[in-house]
Amino acid sequence: MKKQSILLYLTMALFVAACSNGKSDKAPQETAAETTEQLNTLTQEEEDAGWRLLFDGQTTNNWHVYGKDSVSGWKVENGELVALGEAGLEGLGNDIVSNEVFENFELSLEWKISEAGNSGIFFNVVEDTTKYKAVYETGPEYQLIDDVGFPMELEDWQKSGANYGMHAPAKAAFKPVGEFNHSRIIVQNGQVEHWLNGEKVVAYTLWTPEWKELIAAGKWEDFPDYGLAKKGHLALQDHGNQIWFRNIKVKK
Repeated sequence: MKKQSILLYLTMALFVAACSNGKSDKAPQETAAETTEQLNTLTQEEEDAGWRLLFDGQTTNNWHVYGKDSVSGWKVENGELVALGEAGLEGLGNDIVSNEVFENFELSLEWKISEAGNSGIFFNVVEDTTKYKAVYETGPEYQLIDDVGFPMELEDWQKSGANYGMHAPAKAAFKPVGEFNHSRIIVQNGQVEHWLNGEKVVAYTLWTPEWKELIAAGKWEDFPDYGLAKKGHLALQDHGNQIWFRNIKVKK
């Protein structure tokens, strides 16, 4: 009876272990699949509201490097659009612009920055290489940066969520390096809002006397067409650092 009890115990233990191993192997695969499927997709509610994807998680369709016909210096990996931080033409970087032009819109996306990294989101970019060599000469910038680990002391107008060089964010809402942030830009008849991780951090009005005075008195005084276009391309900056984007959605 004693030997039979031991054998029975061992059999039951092996059965339980096998079942446990089967569950632990399966669960991560299911979780990973569900997470991947949720990236770069639209819900029925979003579609009904007029949202569209500008990144499908697999290709760089909808984008091209400023002044070029294709995309270089970027890759698509794990459902993310990644700037490699490589130098572009004349050392400017491979800033990419949307194929489409936008006027009144709402842009929503997620991003994470590399340590000490620096980048930006631009809108109303005029793509005319006979007059402008880079996106920053015409398009206002929503700043993306490592607020904590950047190697130089940052002015408030250089911090994440700022209207770069123009308006500082009202509060710090940046997540640590390695975590994804959620940003929104809303542009409606010249009224602009910057949102960061659910917080409205900046609001301003384009083309007003105050707007033009800020341009003339600040960083953009040598760029006479900065921030004056009524519509233009969206742009994502390659500033020589890695940055990851996903869930890029727009609604006119």
